[in-house]
Amino acid sequence: MLGYSIQRCGKYILKTNVFPREHEQLKELREVTEKHPMGLMGVPPEEGQLLSIILKTLNAKRTLEVGVFTGYSLLTTALALSDDAKITAIDMDKSFYEIGLPFIRKAGVEHKINFIESEAHPALDKLIQEVKEDELFDFAFVDADKNNYIHYHEKLLKLVRVGGIMAYDNTLWFGTVATQEPVDPKYPDFVGILRDDVVKLNKSLASDPRIEISQLAIGDGLTICRRVY
Repeated sequence: MLGYSIQRCGKYILKTNVFPREHEQLKELREVTEKHPMGLMGVPPEEGQLLSIILKTLNAKRTLEVGVFTGYSLLTTALALSDDAKITAIDMDKSFYEIGLPFIRKAGVEHKINFIESEAHPALDKLIQEVKEDELFDFAFVDADKNNYIHYHEKLLKLVRVGGIMAYDNTLWFGTVATQEPVDPKYPDFVGILRDDVVKLNKSLASDPRIEISQLAIGDGLTICRRVY
């Protein structure tokens, strides 16, 4: 009964608050992404709506995205930022980004984006070497290889300013982090393979004194971290 109620409330939220306010280009990109064989990787619109509010509240000028896929969260960010803001987006496969690029262009926000085709570790290391203290990022969003989240966190603490936000996607991992039972075979194999990595990340973030934390049951789980020092 509880599961049904949550599902029903989710549909209500989408119908009442999310879809009516979703930007036209976000809607079109979401629909294209949902048809993609790997569409499960897309950021859900209700999560995008929350990210947009966070970005506007921060008055973010410099943001970082690790893992882009087709760019729903990237377009959400670009639409939320002022015209003079900049986004550094990192993904090892530009072909996914190119799926979303026509929608980004239609929305008139491509000029805000610096896309870097690279694995995340070397790209982040390069940024750590290049970015000056007064150029640190206001916000970072991570939706990439889950087994490396814990390592990305350490790098982001050097790139995001004190008081800035780091947001990690998929931290509930299909709900599997809340149980010790075997992963339901209906899920792809990678869900079971990576569950322990997500559990380890969650424990690490929960005990990290360098951040304030809030883990939300939105989408597949979103953990919002505010850098304290």
